[in-house]
Amino acid sequence: MNPNLIPLHDLPIGCRAKVKKLTCSGVSRRRILDLGLIFDTTIESLSKSPFGDPIAYAIRGTVIALRLEETYKIFVESIE
Repeated sequence: MNPNLIPLHDLPIGCRAKVKKLTCSGVSRRRILDLGLIFDTTIESLSKSPFGDPIAYAIRGTVIALRLEETYKIFVESIE
């Protein structure tokens, strides 16, 4: 695995990254792809809920909240 890849949940608030790898399969994978999280999509971490789950992300002009269990399966590369 590329050492520059981090799980989406590790992306700091206010930072942007590009989607590089999905490690899920089946219905879960289809849902993530349907949300627009395909290879090289830019994603920005916006805010965490008070308890840290879910986290809001800006994806393709919209805001989507993802639970931690989903973000562990999405690997991104930070954009400087």
